[in-house]
Amino acid sequence: MDAIAEWSRAQQRVIDLVADLPPDRAAAMVPSCPDWTVRDLLSHMVGLGVDVVAGDEPDDHNDAWTGKHVTERRDRDVAALVAEWQAVADPLRAWMRANNVRPLGDVIIHEQDLRGALRVPGGQDTDGLRAIRERFVGRFAGRVEALPPIALVGDVWTWASRGSVDDAEVVLRAPDFDLARALVTRRSAAQLRRWTVRGDVTPYLDAFAMLGALPTTDLTE
Repeated sequence: MDAIAEWSRAQQRVIDLVADLPPDRAAAMVPSCPDWTVRDLLSHMVGLGVDVVAGDEPDDHNDAWTGKHVTERRDRDVAALVAEWQAVADPLRAWMRANNVRPLGDVIIHEQDLRGALRVPGGQDTDGLRAIRERFVGRFAGRVEALPPIALVGDVWTWASRGSVDDAEVVLRAPDFDLARALVTRRSAAQLRRWTVRGDVTPYLDAFAMLGALPTTDLTE
């Protein structure tokens, strides 16, 4: 996979999604980022690219850092944000070639957050999304290594923390896309429980909360 090309494709999908939004749609709340509107989330996505290129990226992507992306752009409409993002795209691609492709995760995750807010599905079967799923299932594995084996069973993709699905004490079955979103903390405990076809997922819920607390309401995109 060419991760930088995948970042570029995801960026363009987001631009196509938001470019012609009327103000009321840009002001819609984002269920998976409930403190932010669509315009706020776009501001963060733009601000992340600007700050990464400038060498200002904390390891933890803390609330103060992400929040300033929004506050610094309060007076900018969607068109201005898109223009700023397009202007920083080439420098960010150069930065990724020289350093790492971590920014791919941000655009892939937040593309779906925006789609959930705007109710416009898309981008659910891409190499970029699969790459982020693999990145986060690796982190998930470390968080459940002391627990009995768990398996995630999708339409095509299947993963087990140890052994095979047959060895797992807990099995969750859901579409590949939903499992990918669960691994980035975009599915509720209630959804995880509904997907459980063997055992009890409760001891594993904290492991799914890798990017903050689990959502309190069900999420879909």
